[in-house]
Parts: sequence; structure tokens; C-alpha cells
Amino acid sequence: MPFTPRLVFVTAASVEEARKIAQAILEKHLAACVNIIPSVESHYWWEGKLEQAAEVQMLIKSSAEQFEALTEVVRQNHSYRCPEIVAIAPGEMSPDYRAWWESLLEGQPPACP
Repeated sequence: MPFTPRLVFVTAASVEEARKIAQAILEKHLAACVNIIPSVESHYWWEGKLEQAAEVQMLIKSSAEQFEALTEVVRQNHSYRCPEIVAIAPGEMSPDYRAWWESLLEGQPPACP
């Protein structure tokens, strides 16, 4: 199976919601790792008004091949009507970390040469 790494950013309303989403993603092997970064302050436009909210940032280590399934799991477990789900391709990463990441998405035991 091809492996095209992606870093996926998702904001959540609370740490509890982020944990729920992370668990659902990891149980389905749609990511190698999910970082939950508490207490970010978001400023944004919503329904014609400038809003501000305390949120939790999630950084999900996944792949382009898993993005569609991951997006569906986030939507099923998220409280927002329009959750942030943004993927970017990492420009570079260490070969050892890439091997670890890829092994987990392929359902193999974690490998770090």
C-alpha cells in the first residue's frame, strides 16, 4: 500500500472531545499518533460575526490514503457542524520516524530502525 504522510489539523471544543476523536481515529488505525494541544485561542468569522473561542488543537499523523476515512471519523465524533480538518504534506522528516509512522498505518508493530 502506498504511504503519503499527512499532518492533519483539527480543532475541538474540549480536551474530552479531542480525546474521544483521537481514540476513534487510533482504534481504526487511521493515524500513527494524535497530539492534543490544550488551550489555544481561536479568532474567526462564523455566521457573519467575528467570534473568539478557547479550543483544543489536534495534530494527527496520518496519510493521504487514509484522509477520507479519517475525515468521516472526525465528523461522526465532533460537536461542530463544520469542523476544521486540514491536511498538509510534511516537506521532510527523518527516515527512522517515517518508518515508524508507516509501520503503524500498515498495521504492523511499531518499527524504528
